[in-house]
Amino acid sequence: MANSNSEVQNKQVIFKGYIDGVPKQTDMELQLSNIQLNQQLPPQSLLVKNLYLSCDPYMRGRMRDFHGSYIHPFVPSQPLEGFGVSKVIASDNPNFKAGDFISGLTGWEEYSIISITKALQLRKIEPDDHIPLSFHLGLLGMPGLTAYAGFYEVCTPKSGEYVFVSAASGAVGQLVGQLAKLHGCYVVGSAGSKEKVELLKEKLGFDEAFNYKEELDLDAALKRHFPQGIDIYFDNVGGDMLDAVLLNMKIHGRIAVCGMISQSSVSNPKGIHNLSSLIYKRIRMEGFLQSDYLHLFPKFLEQVSSFYKQGKIVYFEDMNEGLESASAAFVGLFHGKNVGKQVIRVAHE
Repeated sequence: MANSNSEVQNKQVIFKGYIDGVPKQTDMELQLSNIQLNQQLPPQSLLVKNLYLSCDPYMRGRMRDFHGSYIHPFVPSQPLEGFGVSKVIASDNPNFKAGDFISGLTGWEEYSIISITKALQLRKIEPDDHIPLSFHLGLLGMPGLTAYAGFYEVCTPKSGEYVFVSAASGAVGQLVGQLAKLHGCYVVGSAGSKEKVELLKEKLGFDEAFNYKEELDLDAALKRHFPQGIDIYFDNVGGDMLDAVLLNMKIHGRIAVCGMISQSSVSNPKGIHNLSSLIYKRIRMEGFLQSDYLHLFPKFLEQVSSFYKQGKIVYFEDMNEGLESASAAFVGLFHGKNVGKQVIRVAHE
């Protein structure tokens, strides 16, 4: 551990410049800088040591030169930023003290200074021997709240309904499927490998699962798994899968639009052909952001922590070691390399 009055090396993952298509490792680079641990901090800010960083698909949107989204783009030649779990080294903020564990937006680097505006969105983590700290990036973090709010609030589920989840072994999908099972629903998931399909059926308790890459006709695959139709579709992929689902929804079905990871070019997305289903089946299709549901966070945290501790839900992480592996881990999201929630361990607690 560095002596507190010293300058230490700070490895950083730098964003090189705006992109259009799928991220590549060459869009980022590892750099070394130095940081003073005993510096005078700006008012209300914190100096933190980052322990875990989250790789999330929404970050791709921040790599383009587009300012009309709900979150501003990354700054070229600066470190990327994303959700992290960090330990406070020094604080000028009355809400946090040295030694606290926190989760929130931080830099993709070993040490970060978190400004007053970002400090407002940080959460203090109460360490719990039964829950890994890194789970505050997945199960108990932004993806977990996405699953919770999307399923309960947007999908308005009833026991006995038929639920389909795409990208079902990912950070969000794996929790949606398990919440749906606990709610008394019949649940089918799609994923992109034999290994993930087995995980869904054997470890995550889905009733059925299929590998979409092996299906020549997605409409036929859905008719096979849902001969009576789909009440709820939790959409993480968009594209051809959404198009096929529209043909298989029941009357008054609900579609929660969470992600569109199939759209590899952000500026030239593929069209959807079957939207007329929305009319004659009276389907409600709604996009949402977890940030609209932050008021539910305390309830979500309590309920999902309790489910996890009781063994009613499980959660899978794909852990990469070291900032050196960060750009490859992030790019891997868009090629289905991760099994479960993709996390980078920057340092051991």
